[in-house]
Amino acid sequence: MPLKESARIATDQGAPRILDLWRALTALRSIVSFMNTGAHPDDETSAMLAALRFRDGIDISYACSTRGEGGQNDIGTETTEALGVLRTAEMEAACDQLDLRMYWLSEGPDDPIFDFGFSKSGKETLGKWGRERTLARFVEIIRRERPDIICPTFLDVPGQHGHHRAMTEAAHTVMGLSADPDFKGSDLPAWQVKKLYLPAWSGAGQAYDDDLPPPPATLTVTATDSDPVTGWSFARIGQQSRVLHATQAMGRWVRRGDETDFPLHLAQTRVAGPDTDIVSSLPATLTDLPAPEASEHLEIAQKGIDAALAAFPSCPEVLVYTTRALTALRYARDALSADNQSAFGHKLARKEEQLSKVIRIAAGVELHATLAKDVLRPGDSVDVVFETDPGAATLDVSTFLPSGWSQNGDTLSLDKTATTSNPYPDTYLPGAPEAPCLSVNVTVHGLTSTTTVPFETTPVVVPTRAATISPKAEIINTAAPNRTIVVRVEDVGPLDADVTLKVPEGWHAERTDNQFFIKAPKDLQTGLYVLTLQIEGEDAASIQHIQRAHITPRALVRAAEIKVRVVNATLPDVRVGYIGGGNDRIAHWLSRMGTDVTDLSDTDLTDATLAKFDTIVVGIFAMKFRPGLSDAMPRLHAWTRNGGTLVTLYHRPWDNWDAETTAPYRLEIGQPSLRWRVTDEAAKVDLLEPDHSLLHTPNEIGADDWANWHKERGLYFAKDWDVAYKPLISMHDPDEAPLHGAWLAADVGAGRHIHMSLILHHQMEKLSPGAFRIMANLLARRS
Repeated sequence: MPLKESARIATDQGAPRILDLWRALTALRSIVSFMNTGAHPDDETSAMLAALRFRDGIDISYACSTRGEGGQNDIGTETTEALGVLRTAEMEAACDQLDLRMYWLSEGPDDPIFDFGFSKSGKETLGKWGRERTLARFVEIIRRERPDIICPTFLDVPGQHGHHRAMTEAAHTVMGLSADPDFKGSDLPAWQVKKLYLPAWSGAGQAYDDDLPPPPATLTVTATDSDPVTGWSFARIGQQSRVLHATQAMGRWVRRGDETDFPLHLAQTRVAGPDTDIVSSLPATLTDLPAPEASEHLEIAQKGIDAALAAFPSCPEVLVYTTRALTALRYARDALSADNQSAFGHKLARKEEQLSKVIRIAAGVELHATLAKDVLRPGDSVDVVFETDPGAATLDVSTFLPSGWSQNGDTLSLDKTATTSNPYPDTYLPGAPEAPCLSVNVTVHGLTSTTTVPFETTPVVVPTRAATISPKAEIINTAAPNRTIVVRVEDVGPLDADVTLKVPEGWHAERTDNQFFIKAPKDLQTGLYVLTLQIEGEDAASIQHIQRAHITPRALVRAAEIKVRVVNATLPDVRVGYIGGGNDRIAHWLSRMGTDVTDLSDTDLTDATLAKFDTIVVGIFAMKFRPGLSDAMPRLHAWTRNGGTLVTLYHRPWDNWDAETTAPYRLEIGQPSLRWRVTDEAAKVDLLEPDHSLLHTPNEIGADDWANWHKERGLYFAKDWDVAYKPLISMHDPDEAPLHGAWLAADVGAGRHIHMSLILHHQMEKLSPGAFRIMANLLARRS
């Protein structure tokens, strides 16, 4: 759909031509390429990358192993695959701000290279990802991008995230493998990376706790200066990128004087020293290339580039010099020997792309293409509206379409072979959008150059037989009377198709409009059941649309199944109030269990309203995201002393959690988080207070309740607490000391406070039976 006028104005305001031109010109300063490597979206070293790209003109890229599926979500309730889609889109938006070329080792939501949660071991990580697959994907990326330099963000040291350690270990290995023509994991031509740098700074902080000091710095990348045109420091430019990692709550204001430089340690090199600068011993400009057969043309091209930079901001002069440079560059490309074409032909190709972009911007070309609708299916047709202004150029605009698409006038059509949009693309190159997009030939001063431009909103193609279904996961509690599930089905394709729901034997499904009412038998056995949506007699796909204002829309397509976990969780006879921060669905699951639960707003946190409830549950991160909660804590404490049960689910130390005042008694959350979490989801649980009522009432918590957990046991465990609190359980990761701060309980007057750092909200989403039974016990009145 066309963007709203306000959105178009905001986009236009954020990209003035003068800034676009300046940033495009700065890319011409160097032919050196630098690849940052990491394990998650937001691991990139944004401020250093901003300085390298916009000051030095270095071609920057980022190789990332996972999509961050196991991370936090500060803006919603998407988890695992859906969170991976969201964080992939955020990473692409962050790349746009830095002109950062993006490569992923993970190729899809079912890839073994997956963010399985926190890890403390690189060996464990590579074991789960598959060492051979990880190295093969890494080498493939190296050979595609052909960087001169690679530099991990983190060190391979104890106390660091195992995913980071795995990627840093792999970076050392691919230095040799990518240059080995006999390596069987990639069919691309071998490429020798020239330098491997490591960070010469510690990765310790709120999350990590590097046990070893960083290596000594062999050089420093200065990043405390500022861009001369915008006046922004490179640290602030970096934060303009980082703020787009909204799910991770990234983005901070950097005051003048707080910028930092980046010391690096040269770990491996394939070029002669001395290494006094990051580009030392590397060809830095076109005239540095050892290509005598093309030297005359390369010199003319470099002089044109230098003159274009000096001519800024005069667009007519920039056009004269860049067209001259591009003409000479093409002559140079054609003159290269076969060996030199193999060695650095890609650098000339990148310069041609960059010069073509400068020419389009300097000429004042404007292009907008808008589709009448943005969600399409094979067989659909859609009208496209073009808005063009050639500026000082002559334009030839065409649509660059994927396989299965065609164009007739201003109408685009998708045949039955059109493929579904990929929410996990393995590559993202700013300024080079994937089809469908516009291909633009710009002719200025008799020279034609070609660039591509995305549609104003990228269309999303979903399968023919698909629908949006909700919920995708449900529970039935045999300890409660309800045996009914309601499944909503929308956006069905094809239109008016026959839609049915395949249910287990003994179950009954009745359709009414866009809903199915499903009745399970009364004598239902505990276990996991799967209901399958069928369209025209065939199993259908489900569509989960991922949309936020700061990302391009996309959709996660999976099998159209509803998983139903049947549990037996006896419920206490209590009225529950829930104070959520928008980051979990605890209230939903409590309701589905059969609990009498009410969502509480900030205005509900009065003495009179609190008195209506027996138990109050405070959701994860709520202290951060509920502005009125801190002020209400004294009232909640008084309510607890009068007999209420207060349950606080896990919080991070920076979630406005005050160790002295948030809980009824002192309760300090541990950091760095690596030291205060148990990542082994099967870690043995030892009972410290085996007779405590929370382990027996109303459900007897046993070994089965700790089985089949997902991702990890818990995190942000309490580090220190008042003697009033009793730790109920102990657990630990392999080769580590036991942690006692996962589940604490304290009598508070006539009531009780329970602090729970196990990730029950996540286990409930994954339908782990024990999580529902443990949660039921947390709600019970103090006995």
